[in-house]
Amino acid sequence: CCKIGPSLLACDLANMACEAQKVLDAGADYLHLDVMDGHFVPNISWGAPVIKCLRKHISEAFFDCHMMVSKPEQWVDDIKDAGGDQFTFHLEATQEPTKLIDQIKKTGMKVGMALKPGTPAAACFDLVDKVDMVLVMTVEPGFGGQSFMEDMMPKVQELRQRYPTLDIEVDGGLGPKTIEAAAAAGANMIVAGSSVFGGNQKEVINLLRATVNKHLGT
Repeated sequence: CCKIGPSLLACDLANMACEAQKVLDAGADYLHLDVMDGHFVPNISWGAPVIKCLRKHISEAFFDCHMMVSKPEQWVDDIKDAGGDQFTFHLEATQEPTKLIDQIKKTGMKVGMALKPGTPAAACFDLVDKVDMVLVMTVEPGFGGQSFMEDMMPKVQELRQRYPTLDIEVDGGLGPKTIEAAAAAGANMIVAGSSVFGGNQKEVINLLRATVNKHLGT
């Protein structure tokens, strides 16, 4: 099914709880939380303490924690303790993905696996049956507000053809002008930052959802 997850990296960070509640009220299905360590990506965002504070204000929403960090294994327990519902690690950041997947599952969190633009879909085929979701980055991870990379759509198509029921998430540059390409390729989980927080939230979320549902046939 279609799920829209606004990326809080694009919100007014000084008012994160209020901003999160606003997009949930506007129809968001989950919240996408970008954790960056300044090593795996050339930017620093926030970590478990911020997520833990946000959870105190936002009790019900599903927190998809996108871990753009060099040692994801180090942060699994902290993210669980902070209230994370899904731990989305980068395949490029771990030497032992199967062990990491098991570590995440033991905490009760769902498992997401992210691929940077330079990583082919085939790199994750052996692991897809062990995870709940695959994230295809449609920008180089590290900064919000970048342009959508349409040349990532064949990767989404390849995954969709091979795994008809897999949750496939796209992240980076998604909005009213780029959703058609992503939805047509087979993405069903849409992360949108600037387009949601910089526009009429309800209208943008409804448009993204309608476009994905059109291609899902629902």
